[in-house]
Amino acid sequence: MPDEHVNPEGIVARVREGDRQVEHEQRVTPLELFFDLVVVFAITQVTTFLSRSPTWGGLMRALLLLGMLWWAWSAYAWLTNTLDPEEGAVRLAVLAAIAAMLVVSLAVPGAFGRDGITFGVAYFVVRALHLVLYAIAGRGDRDLLRAVVRIVPTATLGPALLVIGGFLHGSWQLALWGAALAIDYLGAMAGRMRGWRISPAHFVERFGSIIIIALGESIVAIGVGAAGLPLYAGVLGAALLGITVVACLWWLYFDWVAFVAQARLAEATGARRAALARDAYSYLHLPMVAGIVLFAFGLKTTLPDVDHSLPTVPAFGLVGGIAIYLLAHVALRLRIGGGLGRGRRVASVLLLGLLPVASKVPALAALGLVAAVCASLIAYEALRYREARAWIRSRRGAFTLAEASRFEGGRRRDRRPRAGRPT
Repeated sequence: MPDEHVNPEGIVARVREGDRQVEHEQRVTPLELFFDLVVVFAITQVTTFLSRSPTWGGLMRALLLLGMLWWAWSAYAWLTNTLDPEEGAVRLAVLAAIAAMLVVSLAVPGAFGRDGITFGVAYFVVRALHLVLYAIAGRGDRDLLRAVVRIVPTATLGPALLVIGGFLHGSWQLALWGAALAIDYLGAMAGRMRGWRISPAHFVERFGSIIIIALGESIVAIGVGAAGLPLYAGVLGAALLGITVVACLWWLYFDWVAFVAQARLAEATGARRAALARDAYSYLHLPMVAGIVLFAFGLKTTLPDVDHSLPTVPAFGLVGGIAIYLLAHVALRLRIGGGLGRGRRVASVLLLGLLPVASKVPALAALGLVAAVCASLIAYEALRYREARAWIRSRRGAFTLAEASRFEGGRRRDRRPRAGRPT
């Protein structure tokens, strides 16, 4: 729970002057939401790509695509957390980035084929504009400007490899994509996150919106999968089970996780806050989104033929996608200092155990098993940690871990739930 630097009097008293610049109330802007509309399309394109190539090779390529798209979106989430994207020339530059991101999204289906060069060049433009905008944000802030300069080599080399990869095919192309992804993600560790600024409330809201976008893709998958089908009992049952799972995924993130993560982020300062934001959001939210996308792919494959068993890869998406999502929650809990927990860890193991079954039973039955595990997890948390959830939700992130620790200590004596640690 709290570390030795916790100030029981509150968070604001311990914020350093460098962090005070971004500590004011900040909300997600309409231009950021406009940017997200393109990301919605990009995620849909990844699901479509995987549906057209439902093989292990197609799955690997889809995850590479998602990793690239995620890093571009995450980079702009950090950027707009630092400067107002709707003022002056910055607005025009962000709109240009949105246009380039649209081209990237259009090129997703052919990114490993005829549109590889288009994808690489457009992606390079998106990332280059990000660096230019961050340089503008760093004017008058030497620490931030130094931080931006530190990422320039990796932020240009990775996208450049994608451009080169557009001229290649097969294993060489995949190797360049893998190298580009590794360079981007490892490059974020340069300088131990010194100089980066984070506004916690805005940051949490921003990443919460991308979870909503990913969940929306699952709902779209229901509509696309059921399009043109007669609405008999099997199709309607699959649609209702699908929305049940999606609702559970929403509940698992927004019920209390988002509030605890925000409190932990607000309590940290300086480089520690930036490193926590990088790990908990830029890194660990990716497998959450990937899990949701995989489930959407499995759900889309389920609806047209609910009475027959799923092929191996769609079955993995349907069951394994949810397991990946929950394992990312377990990792997030560890990163914010909450331990392994029990409910989500056990549910992940149960889902992984269902993988061999999912490709043998009818698709509707496999989906029903996933829904049963998710609903049981929700019921377990709601009943087992009722008071802790109520305490967290009543404060909606506006608490310190010292306060949570005092609540925890008061409950430990009678074996009631821990305030900051449901599940």
